[in-house]
Amino acid sequence: MDLKNQKRMASEILKCGESRVWIDPNRIEDAADAITRADIRTAIASGTIRAIPKQGISRGRTRYRLEQRRKGRRRGPGSRKGTSGARTPKKADWIQTIRPIRQELKKLRDEGKITRTVYRQFYMRAKGGQFKSRKNMISHLQMGGFLKEGN
Repeated sequence: MDLKNQKRMASEILKCGESRVWIDPNRIEDAADAITRADIRTAIASGTIRAIPKQGISRGRTRYRLEQRRKGRRRGPGSRKGTSGARTPKKADWIQTIRPIRQELKKLRDEGKITRTVYRQFYMRAKGGQFKSRKNMISHLQMGGFLKEGN
């Protein structure tokens, strides 16, 4: 039985593609008798014709991959496309380094563990990139004997 016309009309009524129009195989005769749009609407209401749900794309694999990446997997040299400066910009790296150092300096100054002169001295050194990390700066303070008792 040729149901091309019925499928075309149903797809327009259901606002979907012809490939998504489903006609009940047990009631093909009813569908073949439906020749007007009103007949098609009746067939849709009775369930003889309906739209197949849209096909989705599963995000399960993507979620798994992202979870692995959060754990630090899948980040080896074979997965890298950009240079290290492109993957995390130099400025972002610098911000991550300098902020904790400056916070620590302010804390030490406010607690009175270092003088204002030492604070300024080490602030400028930090700005010049002398310290790799907060810990590194503290070890410089201790070696220089600038850190007062209590830390």
